[in-house]
Amino acid sequence: MGKKSVRPNKNLYMKSREALDLTREEAAELTGISADRLEKIENEKSLPHPDEVLMMAKYYKTPSINNYYCSHECPIGQQYVPAIAKKELSQIVLEMLASLNNMNREKERLIEITADGKIGEDELEDFHNIQEQLSKISASVESLRLWVEEMIAKGNISGV
Repeated sequence: MGKKSVRPNKNLYMKSREALDLTREEAAELTGISADRLEKIENEKSLPHPDEVLMMAKYYKTPSINNYYCSHECPIGQQYVPAIAKKELSQIVLEMLASLNNMNREKERLIEITADGKIGEDELEDFHNIQEQLSKISASVESLRLWVEEMIAKGNISGV
């Protein structure tokens, strides 16, 4: 069996493989990605392709790899996909409820702003604040989705 890397700054791909005590050769058999290609990805000599990321996320049982790739390495994702930090379920739920409560208070203002189909100069600041609340709700939903995917991947809950 191969040795674990003693490299100090391991990337998520290497950490995820090593968390399962897989050698690159074993990971290559599971994922269908050659050991040489895995070495290049893990040592940041080459960026992974989306299909490789999907395979690593699946077989390493680490769905957060997908979000990491999209938010940090994919040029389109860097612009549109926020990085989702792993959190405990209780924190996710509390953040979501706080955002929903804030949005509930802003609901009437959103109706006022959008009723005429235009956003006036005097409405821009409020509209921007509402957009921020919606972004927080979206991030909470994505955090919850990632938490569920992680629990399913680890076998802690059954998938639907």
